[in-house]
Amino acid sequence: MITLLRLLYNLAFPVVLVLMLPSFVLRMLRRGNYRHKFGQRFGIYSRRVLSKLEGYRWTFIHAVSVGEVMIALKLITEMRKQDPELRVVLSTTTSTGYRLAHRHKSPLLEPIYHPLDLPWVVRHALKVTSAQRLILVEAEVWPNMMAAASRIPKILVNARLSVRSEKRYHLVRPFAAALFNQLDTICVQEPADAKRWEKLGVKADKIRMTGSIKFDPEPPASATSPRDFRGVLEAFGISQDVPVLLGGSTFDGEEILLAGIARGLQNEFPGLLLILVPRHAERSPKLFSQLTEGGYSVALRSESPPPVPPEILLVNTTGELRDWYACATVVFIGKSLTAHGGQNPAEAIAAGKPVLFGPNMQNFASLTRQMLDAGGAIRANSGEELANEIASIFRTPGRATVIAQAATTALDIHRGATARTVVEILQ
Repeated sequence: MITLLRLLYNLAFPVVLVLMLPSFVLRMLRRGNYRHKFGQRFGIYSRRVLSKLEGYRWTFIHAVSVGEVMIALKLITEMRKQDPELRVVLSTTTSTGYRLAHRHKSPLLEPIYHPLDLPWVVRHALKVTSAQRLILVEAEVWPNMMAAASRIPKILVNARLSVRSEKRYHLVRPFAAALFNQLDTICVQEPADAKRWEKLGVKADKIRMTGSIKFDPEPPASATSPRDFRGVLEAFGISQDVPVLLGGSTFDGEEILLAGIARGLQNEFPGLLLILVPRHAERSPKLFSQLTEGGYSVALRSESPPPVPPEILLVNTTGELRDWYACATVVFIGKSLTAHGGQNPAEAIAAGKPVLFGPNMQNFASLTRQMLDAGGAIRANSGEELANEIASIFRTPGRATVIAQAATTALDIHRGATARTVVEILQ
């Protein structure tokens, strides 16, 4: 079955790749740095990289973008408690993911762009890294990569399988089962996930219930502490005692909506600051123009402070969202009101902040259900509801504390997930 799967896949993949090339190029042009290390996607590495990799056995970890890279970094920190000399090649697909991985580059960590799933490309990538194990974060189980890694342990960590994905895979269940059963271990986030994987035909003895690394409220002891950005706010002329509404990982339409809500509350809460952290930082120039044309005073995180404190601080840098949460009074989770899927609320909860989101949190359905049941979050079905709930929390600080504490309790099922996952990897 698996041989037939790879044959059909390798006949179809080049065709799909060619068809997708125009949209891929356009996306890379929009996001910038599209030529950056482009050869790595075809397994072509510089002399520096080859020289660094030579002579050692490396753990190959693949993390698609920023969110997955953050999970990988958390996992690496925990793994190094057991093996301080652990060498990791951290591959990522997106330029933003690469930039975050590159910040953690060291003699023991080398970031690369993930190779295209062409047989000769992935074989070469695993060969030059002398990979001793392959760890995949959340998804991205590619047939040729699985075949090339047939002789080393292959672990899927923080495995995601939504109800929607399960339905899609069921359409090709024999092929999906054959592919996923090549993995040695699948670390799932909760019992319901385990049942979904089993329904696809994955062998039960491969599945481990570890909890979610992303939602693990206990970061490793050696993890970097959140940076204190209060000094940044002071540089922008913003007092520490003003209320702060933060929009985290926002999508198109949500920023303008939050700007209107913040301005509407200015009379009741003088000096109220709106911090916007868009999901895609490359949207910042367009967003800055939209907001300034709308009459809002906006400051960019990357530029010098204006002479007058702004209404809105637009964070146009990447990898700082966790640190900005500490400055918030109330947090709105993006991609949940004007877009679908939702973004991860765990870091805001870990920062002790009350969380609000729209009706579209499908990507985190289980966690948000637990939070809502525990009274640890607020769901607003419209912009008007959102404005009313934000105002209510600003008026009653005690309510904010109750919501944040209830959310922390809802996260307890995932406490220790990182350590449990490491046990399964090293076993």
